[in-house]
Amino acid sequence: MDPFEAYKLYNALLLHFKQDGYNALKYNFKTTVTPKSFFARKDKFFFAKLGKNYPKEIKHYMVANFIKDNNYIADMHSLEGEKNYLEWKKIRESITRVFQTDINKIVLMMEEENISYDDLFLSHNNQHPLVIQLWIREELHLETIVILNDILGFMDREGKKITETIMWPDLYRKVTKYAPFVEFNRDKMVNIMKKSFTK
Repeated sequence: MDPFEAYKLYNALLLHFKQDGYNALKYNFKTTVTPKSFFARKDKFFFAKLGKNYPKEIKHYMVANFIKDNNYIADMHSLEGEKNYLEWKKIRESITRVFQTDINKIVLMMEEENISYDDLFLSHNNQHPLVIQLWIREELHLETIVILNDILGFMDREGKKITETIMWPDLYRKVTKYAPFVEFNRDKMVNIMKKSFTK
């Protein structure tokens, strides 16, 4: 991929993940960047390297790093950036198994701690829903939260009750902005939930 094209893609995804008002998919990854702004950058070398190393996968490579808050192009072009991408790719390739494993964890926790299904997705006393807390503690994958939210729509509903402004806006933005990039079989995931939660 041409270095300037890589730069344009990077800027579109940066805006997508960091600004509420911009949707990269809706605007077909177009922004107002110019070749002049690109050539003025001291880090343009990194765009050239990423474009050369990941010509067909560069969008996914960048997404994999943005969801890990690895937002700078120099940091993406690193061992950590590569690790983030490989981890993302592995999850993508086994998304159904990842979801099932996470749901199994939730069910086990519900049984051990006597937690109801509804309590998983409700906010109480301005607290994040339990599934969001589990994700924050890295006990669930972000992809699982995206899928659960796609099926249940709990984040919009509960977000109206949550007034804290330190963590929730960023958590909400990450889930909703990442959602278009998570590919999964919705019917299969709904079936997993039905089987797991109605034993």
